[in-house]
Amino acid sequence: MSLSLFPFFAQGAEKLAVGAKLPAVTCNDQDGHSVDLAQVGAKGYLLVYFYPKASTPGCTKQGCSLRDAWSQLQKQGVRVFGVSTDNESSQKQFKEEQSFPFALLADKDKKVTEAFGVKNLVGMASRSAFLFKDGVCVWVDPKGSTSDQAEQVLNFLKAPAR
Repeated sequence: MSLSLFPFFAQGAEKLAVGAKLPAVTCNDQDGHSVDLAQVGAKGYLLVYFYPKASTPGCTKQGCSLRDAWSQLQKQGVRVFGVSTDNESSQKQFKEEQSFPFALLADKDKKVTEAFGVKNLVGMASRSAFLFKDGVCVWVDPKGSTSDQAEQVLNFLKAPAR
């Protein structure tokens, strides 16, 4: 076996942890507009959640959990971005089909998934979620819940010791 194949199996960067700063990465949303995550997340709460593929069952459940709790998340001041390595048109279709009130980022060049340490061995995003407050990570869901992603975020925000 050639040694040149080994990088394929190598793990990417370590996943961001609580206390880490929001990575300074830029990516297009579903409409082709550039989003600078560090700038957007500099003040207040920002949830960045990752999913492997638009319009698949688990990814739909994860996004719908956040959509269905949108008013509660808004009351807590949480902005949301969903991220996968899909292109803009796939993200746009997914957003429209599911009536997501938040933007979906098309991380085609995998800069965001690499910066967060969530790129899996086949180059897709590993399901996970990160909550930032004023640009600093305050909560991580390393496995990325599907049907109760919003509930987990809201429970964290309601916890007395933050």
